[in-house]
Amino acid sequence: MMEVVLKVENLTKVYRIGTIGTGSLRQDFTRWWNTIFLKKHDPFFREQPSVKHSNIAADNTLWALRGISFEVGKGEVLGIIGHNGSGKSTLLKILSRIVRPTAGTVRGTGKISSLLEVGTGFNPELTGRENIYMSGYILGMGKAEIKKKFNEIVVFSGVEQFIDTPVKRYSSGMYMRLAFAVAAHLEPDILILDEVLAVGDTEFQKKCLGKIEEASQKNGRSIIFVSHDLTAVKRLCTKVLWLEKGQIREMGPTDKVVSSYLAKVTPIAEPSYNLEQSDTNLINPFFKLAKIQVKALGKDKKGLITVDTPILIDLEFNCHLTEGLIELNMRLFTAKKQWVFDLGSPFVKAKRGTLAFRSVIPANLLNDIKYSVSILIFSKTGECLGTFEECISFKVEDFREGIDYIGDWSGIIRPKIDMSLSINEIVTENP
Repeated sequence: MMEVVLKVENLTKVYRIGTIGTGSLRQDFTRWWNTIFLKKHDPFFREQPSVKHSNIAADNTLWALRGISFEVGKGEVLGIIGHNGSGKSTLLKILSRIVRPTAGTVRGTGKISSLLEVGTGFNPELTGRENIYMSGYILGMGKAEIKKKFNEIVVFSGVEQFIDTPVKRYSSGMYMRLAFAVAAHLEPDILILDEVLAVGDTEFQKKCLGKIEEASQKNGRSIIFVSHDLTAVKRLCTKVLWLEKGQIREMGPTDKVVSSYLAKVTPIAEPSYNLEQSDTNLINPFFKLAKIQVKALGKDKKGLITVDTPILIDLEFNCHLTEGLIELNMRLFTAKKQWVFDLGSPFVKAKRGTLAFRSVIPANLLNDIKYSVSILIFSKTGECLGTFEECISFKVEDFREGIDYIGDWSGIIRPKIDMSLSINEIVTENP
């Protein structure tokens, strides 16, 4: 049975919006005495029946966390995911003893260190060497420990040449790499990390991941890891906690929870086209968009569109044109308005009825970014008879199974092309 090093029970945090303290000095003192010395719950905290079992808080309260309970075992890496505002940062601040909970308990064994903001304790006027010592003190390292690890920290950061230069002269990347390098060499029993992989370039991010894996797998440290990078979460974490509106939405094995999260927050398609009220329909008297759907085909990943699944685009129009030949053009754009490609259908004879268009984008073609679809309908003479700009958008996800690289893939497409690499050794004869 795994040894439990951190146990959280019924953790709750409520903020009173627009209010500092309780409203009087006497009540502030009573709260301080009860919570600090008597170790009781806040006497001025009241769960209102109308709020307790609802996602809607009272007008003057904000439930940052509500009834959070979980355990972390020795050597375990717990990932915490969720939207901005879901309570992740509040939870980490409570675990780091920066913020006191309104109710609930946190029990841990051993030393807890947290890195909630890369660069904590850095002074821009001091050199990199001086900042290593000062930041190390703030993060809980002793002078002897910092001195012992100094060379390792400098090599890890990659700023050896500028270690005696004031950090105000560093680039932002150098500054962040040095700051993370200090934190990466902490040796607590429980390490709390918040979005630390947003530092440095891709190569440095891989080093960060390797250091985190080493701390957990080789040194047996327990890690609480918060990140929006789900690829890193899948690689590092043994289990995941999904927070939503201050409550636990789901907790369990990493693959299962991440898949559920993606299915919830990344719908199959995001229609940006209102079929009943769109102004676009009003200026296209010959065609009315009746149906548009984008979905993944093939592999079962709860309907998620991924880089390795074919993508079906299914359209239907009500056609009110009764003569001539018409064709449909589907144009694909990135979220940055980059034109990816333009597909043209064969010509068909116009007649009153339903105009149906289906196209399948092959697997392993699109990159893991967001795309939008625009539709244009042309006559045989090249006249544009209907325009439907960005009528639907969709996001392509990437699980990158068995791939160590975690950075963004460059380019607007990502085709899978067979490649080979070989090297022939040059053999020289001895003279």
